[in-house]
Amino acid sequence: MKNIIILLTIISITSCATVNREATNKETNKFKVEYYGALKNMMHKGDVTAKVDLTNFENVEHFYALGALENLKGEIQIFDSKPFNTMVLDNILKFDKTFNKKATLLVYASVKKWKSTNIPNSVVTYEQLESFIEQAAKDNKIHIDEPFPFLIEGTPKSLDWHVINWKDGDNEHSHDKHISSGLNGTIENRQVEILGFFSDSHHAIFTHHTTNMHIHLKTIDNKIAGHVDGLELGKGMILKLPDTK
Repeated sequence: MKNIIILLTIISITSCATVNREATNKETNKFKVEYYGALKNMMHKGDVTAKVDLTNFENVEHFYALGALENLKGEIQIFDSKPFNTMVLDNILKFDKTFNKKATLLVYASVKKWKSTNIPNSVVTYEQLESFIEQAAKDNKIHIDEPFPFLIEGTPKSLDWHVINWKDGDNEHSHDKHISSGLNGTIENRQVEILGFFSDSHHAIFTHHTTNMHIHLKTIDNKIAGHVDGLELGKGMILKLPDTK
């Protein structure tokens, strides 16, 4: 009986050591991307109800977030704890720079420090940008099996944007209808700041099926902010990734 107890004790200690080793060896990003809501629930169930109150994050430092307001009545853009949320009222784009709103979809992270990387001038299209961001994240020791945020600064040659203003009671959702429901347009050669989240495992959650990115913008003059539908990069643009040091 004594030998059995000793043997069980040894097995228990070995097992614990193995678990601890596995936990130690599993590397993870120092930041954490979190979210509320899901695109698939909007598209397939027509669920556009509020999932979280933005006031919950009002005192969070270095907070970055994007998403859609409750009932799809506007877009959420929060850069370094400063909201630049946009809505459409009487066919005019309006800003709300407070946290006094609720979101039906919200993706967010807190990032204290960013590391800048020059985007090669050969990277022009949305698809090329997506590939470049993935490789740059690997080069900067970001674990791409987890979602991560990024910033882009500079002057794109062109950028397609929209701010949603969904019709109450309409349960037939599509990406094209989301674009056309409110205001949309194309800006050319204007300096912007772009916030995005990258993930290859959150399709229909916070990225669409055809892309690993969800990105929003604001112009530097704060005249336009909203969802990015397409873009053609300009020369000398900069990618910023979370500093992992």
